[in-house]
Amino acid sequence: MDPKRLSREILYRGKVFDLLVDEVQYPSGNKGRREIAHHPGGAVALPVMDDGRVIFVRQLRYPFGERLLELPAGKLSAGEDPREAAGRELEEETGWTAGKLDFLASLYTSPGFCDEVLHIYLATQLRPSPGGPRREEGEATMTLEVLTLDEALALVERNKIKDAKTMIGILLAARRGLPAKNP
Repeated sequence: MDPKRLSREILYRGKVFDLLVDEVQYPSGNKGRREIAHHPGGAVALPVMDDGRVIFVRQLRYPFGERLLELPAGKLSAGEDPREAAGRELEEETGWTAGKLDFLASLYTSPGFCDEVLHIYLATQLRPSPGGPRREEGEATMTLEVLTLDEALALVERNKIKDAKTMIGILLAARRGLPAKNP
């Protein structure tokens, strides 16, 4: 039997997430508190060029003070379809558009305290966007890196790619047998 929620308090409403505190009653009758970072979810694009290379972004991740190599991704707007969000984020961050977006997986980022769900899409039939990238202020220093799938897998294996959504996307792409090297 699962815990029963007795009450919910919203401690904080933010731009990226809200902080909720639930009072719960466990099957034993004991009461407890559960803290939840509520996030609207996000979409991720794994952009594969016609020659099999993958487009990545390198961006500052403030909590770690590091520039991480990642797949293009971003937060869902209220009611936004994840597939459309993946295409939007791809264009905003990289300046490329996808002719085709195929669902790969949905993942829970940190299920112990956060309800964020990320949806990963394989983006193919890429073409340059006429307007180029349209990055937000916090993304102004973002750069692009294009790697073969083999190169990306090697970075995962050497712990040089630490972002979970990116690791999962790369491993799923490799599992699907996408081109690992330039033809």
